[in-house]
Amino acid sequence: MKLIRMIQNGEVRPGLWKDGLIVDLKMIFPSIPDIGETFFAENWLEKISGVNAPGLALNVRLTSPICRPSKIICLGKNYAEHAKEGGFDAPDKPLLFCKAPSALSGPFDPILLPKSSGQVDWEVELAVIIGKTCKRISRTNAMDHIAGFTIMNDVSAREAQFGDGQWFRGKSFDTFAPLGPVLVTPDEIDDINNLQLTTRVDGALMQDGNTRDLIFDIPFLMEYISKDMTLMPGDIISTGTPSGVGIFRNPPVILKPGNVVECFIESIGSIINRVMEG
Repeated sequence: MKLIRMIQNGEVRPGLWKDGLIVDLKMIFPSIPDIGETFFAENWLEKISGVNAPGLALNVRLTSPICRPSKIICLGKNYAEHAKEGGFDAPDKPLLFCKAPSALSGPFDPILLPKSSGQVDWEVELAVIIGKTCKRISRTNAMDHIAGFTIMNDVSAREAQFGDGQWFRGKSFDTFAPLGPVLVTPDEIDDINNLQLTTRVDGALMQDGNTRDLIFDIPFLMEYISKDMTLMPGDIISTGTPSGVGIFRNPPVILKPGNVVECFIESIGSIINRVMEG
C-alpha cells in the first residue's frame, strides 16, 4: 500500500494512493484516526489492507504522510562517500542526532530560508517509519516493526549546524524536513538495500547514490537505537545521505530563493520543494 495524508477543504484526511488516484479512507472508515501513533497502535494498517475501492481524481494537497511523531532520529555520515567528501573518517558506530518534529512539512511545500543562518543545503534520505512500539529488539526481527518507508530531505543550515557545535538547531528550522510523498509499506519494495537516491536542484543532478552503500543498515540501526530508547509507532529514522551535498562542493553551492529541489528514491517517488525567503 501507499498511504498519504491529504488536505481537503481545510481538513487532513488519510488516504491510499493508487497510480495517481486517491482512495479517501475517511469515507470508508469514518472513525479512522490520522496516520500517526494511534493509527499504528490500533493496527489500522491491517484493517485497511483489504480495501479494493477504486481511486478517484481528487483535488487535494498532500501533506506529510505522518503526523506528530514523538521523535525524528537522523544518521550522520552513514554513507562512506559522504563522510569522505566532508573530510571525515567513516564512523565506527552510528552517529545519531535529532530533528524537531515541528520541522516536518509536506512533499511539495516550500523550504523557507531562516533569518538566523545561511548556507542552507539539501540531503536526500530514506526514512523509516516505525509501526510498533519496540525496545531492545534484535536485528533479526527488526523489519517486523516497520510500518513503511518514505523520503525525507534533511535540509540543513550549515552555518548554524557547524557554528553551534551541535546540529539540532541547524537541522530543525521550520520546513527543514519535507517528507513524502507517500508512505510505502514494506511489501511494495523488492529490495530496501538496493534503491537509487538522487537530488536535483533546478534540474541539475547533485546527488546520485544507492542504499546498498549504507554503512549501518536498517536492522542494525533499529537494534542499536532501541537498546535503551523506546521507538514509538510513527517515529521516523532518517538513514543518512549519500555524497553530493552543496556545502562540500568546490566552490560550495547553497540554496537560494527560487531554487527547486527534487529528492527522488526508487519505488517511492519524488518530493519537490521550492526555496523561498522565510
